Amino acid sequence: MDAELGTVPSVRLAELGIELPPVAAPVAAYVPALASAGQVFTAGQLPFVDGQLLAVGKVGSEVDPEQAAELARIAALNAVAAAASVTGGVDGIRRVVKVTVFVASDPSFTGQPAVANGASQLLQEIFGLHGSHVRSAVGVSVLPLDAPVEVELVVEANAAAF
Repeated sequence: MDAELGTVPSVRLAELGIELPPVAAPVAAYVPALASAGQVFTAGQLPFVDGQLLAVGKVGSEVDPEQAAELARIAALNAVAAAASVTGGVDGIRRVVKVTVFVASDPSFTGQPAVANGASQLLQEIFGLHGSHVRSAVGVSVLPLDAPVEVELVVEANAAAF
């Protein structure tokens, strides 16, 4: 907990009625998260729930932007779970540093920042002011498994986590 900010991530998750999901198994040759120099970098996380990809297709044509924002929220929660797996739990995450949200976009779709807000808002709900971060919202032609969104995190770990 940060006494100045009063936010304990595990307590906030409970207050929000959110459980961290199990870490998604990699779909290729990589690890879900890796710690280095006091930070944790996650691999891109897709919107899986119970091992199932919740939607496929391009945002702006096959997936509406509001649904895509919810999918980005789910992918961000999966990224938090991956980061927590190497910090000894969610309370081992001190702050969110950087978020990258990839949006599989119809060529005419330009609302990537609104989709990325789904991820950003979740992180701020969980981590309070320590959930504020820098961010990139990137439109791409296709993502693995035809997922509409993918989220990567860089977080700072508490010193006690290592």
